[in-house]
Amino acid sequence: MCIFAAMPQQIYYPFKKFNFSNHNCFLTGQTLSSEDEKIQVFPRWLIDQYKLAGRPFKMLDENMANYEDIKIPCAPGARDQFIEPLEKEIAGAFALGYDGVKALDELKLFQWAGKLLYGIIFNEIQAGIRMQHGQGEEFNISQSIIHKFSSLHLMLQSINLPLFFEDFSPYSIFLFKTDNNKEEFYYRDEINTLTFSLRINDFGLIICLQDNGANKLYHREVFEQIAKEILHPIQFEEFCARVFYSAYLFNRLPEYHVLEVGDAIYLEAMPLRGMSGKPLFDDWITKTYGQVLENFWKPWGFLLFEIIKNPEKPMSFLFDGDGKLINGKTIAPMP
Repeated sequence: MCIFAAMPQQIYYPFKKFNFSNHNCFLTGQTLSSEDEKIQVFPRWLIDQYKLAGRPFKMLDENMANYEDIKIPCAPGARDQFIEPLEKEIAGAFALGYDGVKALDELKLFQWAGKLLYGIIFNEIQAGIRMQHGQGEEFNISQSIIHKFSSLHLMLQSINLPLFFEDFSPYSIFLFKTDNNKEEFYYRDEINTLTFSLRINDFGLIICLQDNGANKLYHREVFEQIAKEILHPIQFEEFCARVFYSAYLFNRLPEYHVLEVGDAIYLEAMPLRGMSGKPLFDDWITKTYGQVLENFWKPWGFLLFEIIKNPEKPMSFLFDGDGKLINGKTIAPMP
């Protein structure tokens, strides 16, 4: 688990007592006066802009929820002072498209995506607790998952506390200009690896929320080749598949020291390599990657046997057979 040295009292750590009721603010732990004091996980401005009201969102237990009904308990003070200003800044940047998002402080993107993903995690945990208690069982979740989720929640408190990352970024962020249908909304997450993607307006965004930049380094060569291109959606989804798969292959559990210095809180990352000589990522297996890519390419209907017909060179819309970058403008529009 994380090492909490001289833990400041103002940090809220819900996983210590596994507090996921609607009686406490998700961010600060403050006791709420009503269970109705909640905010939407997918903010109203996003729901209105992309007509998400009434659209189904599939939860891990296979139940369906509507986007607007996924909520988390939040104290009015935290909402007004910290959450709403962040939402307003993100909404303004997203409205401007790629250039607006590019100009944002990366930390704000991390906080916003982290708040959204943690909100989904919160709801998944609540559902898991209800289900297992209904079966007369204690709620059970792996220690490694608790470690990841608690570290993410700790970092989210950089929204409301003077919490600073000491000479590291806890995330990998990939941003692209993408030739999207402006009215469409493509969101995807993988909560076990804390990976997030969003493709809207004229941009595509991928964030690995708990890798200390490892995935950015892993994909550096490809990212540098395509970062300044305007990607066709199928190209963006291909790169998404690569990142989501590498996040699955990432085999470290980042650990952190929390240090209080005066009124400030500093988070220091322990070296990812630690005492292990093992590479940070497990071996890339083409067939498994092909299965991931098949899922990301569902709108285009490509099947696994087509994708990995040549196992040495899986199907790609990013690079041709000679390894040269494919111009997205030469690819047919989305079906």
